[in-house]
Amino acid sequence: MSKPIDCVHSIEGSGPAIFLIHGIGARRAGWSKLVEALKDKFTCISYDLRGHGDSPLPSDRFGLEDLVDDLEHLRAKLGIERAHLAGHSLGGMIGPAYARRFPDRVLSVGLLSTAAFRTEDDSAKVKAVVAAMRERGIGQVLDTLTARWFTDEFASRRPDVIAWRKKQVMDTPAEIFLNVFDIYAETEMGPWLHEVLAPCLVLTGEFDGGCNPRLNRQIAEALPHSELVILDGLKHAILIEASERVAPPVRQFLLANS
Repeated sequence: MSKPIDCVHSIEGSGPAIFLIHGIGARRAGWSKLVEALKDKFTCISYDLRGHGDSPLPSDRFGLEDLVDDLEHLRAKLGIERAHLAGHSLGGMIGPAYARRFPDRVLSVGLLSTAAFRTEDDSAKVKAVVAAMRERGIGQVLDTLTARWFTDEFASRRPDVIAWRKKQVMDTPAEIFLNVFDIYAETEMGPWLHEVLAPCLVLTGEFDGGCNPRLNRQIAEALPHSELVILDGLKHAILIEASERVAPPVRQFLLANS
């Protein structure tokens, strides 16, 4: 275990706290539209994961538990006793892992566009993507990734947003991007999700290849207190492409569990 890193964060709004945890090669800015929809009722704390955006680079490789340590370090520094958590993709693994280790600190958990209960075939596919990036370079595989993240219709209508998201990835140091992709590919929450006792919202896009409804139904069934929302017609980048559709179920869930 490496020592916790002081992650750069933004705070907006008032009310019960919610920590917003982004995914691989993303930034806290990815939550901005959701923050707008929540900040009248909630204190929204978004932060850049270690090695991402404005946060410091770690000195060596790290694992899921190190990312949990960073979140606990931030919570303690801000003096927040209990908070909601919502994470997207890799963030949707950090949140429940935190809730499992620090149950008394957590009001609820949002697992957005994340994966568990992968079959051997599912695991092989995601690990093949990481292997291709190691072999050919991240830039060579980026078009494959963005095609999985965004719907074709959105990509053709908003090439500027696709370019912005690609730039975030390329601005993330390659060793950090590959490190977090390894964590995402190798984490299997299935054996321990039943230990997460906080109320959980499980939400994904209908056409999200790697974090699909099949896996998310199993996630929801494994969690003792959960509700499942499938957003039709969407792929992985739900916060960027369709935050106006993500916000209502998230807001309703948070209000019901505050």
